[in-house]
Amino acid sequence: MVRLNLLLLMAVLASAIFLVHTQYDSRRLFTELHREQQETRRLELDRDRLEVEKRAQSTPLRVERLAKEQLKMRTTTPAITQYVRADGTVIPAVVAPPPAAPAGRPAPAAAPANRRSTQ
Repeated sequence: MVRLNLLLLMAVLASAIFLVHTQYDSRRLFTELHREQQETRRLELDRDRLEVEKRAQSTPLRVERLAKEQLKMRTTTPAITQYVRADGTVIPAVVAPPPAAPAGRPAPAAAPANRRSTQ
């Protein structure tokens, strides 16, 4: 009977130690989870702030201004445009002539402006 009591006492002590260890691990993991959730919130806020900053930095007006000032770029015009064929030869840009009046009709003259007097 003494052996059985000793064996049961050892089992109770082992389960008590296991319970304390499990509670300690549970608290440690809960604290770690809480810390990681706070870090996640901080990183999400940081990402949102960076997204807003990125949108502000990539506005078309800002990009165009930086291209002109820092990169010395300019807008394209037909006078500076060159076309390249598949074989590598360059075709100079051709400026289209102004539209001509149809044959047989004189060009329309500017009509005098009608002014009304309001009294």
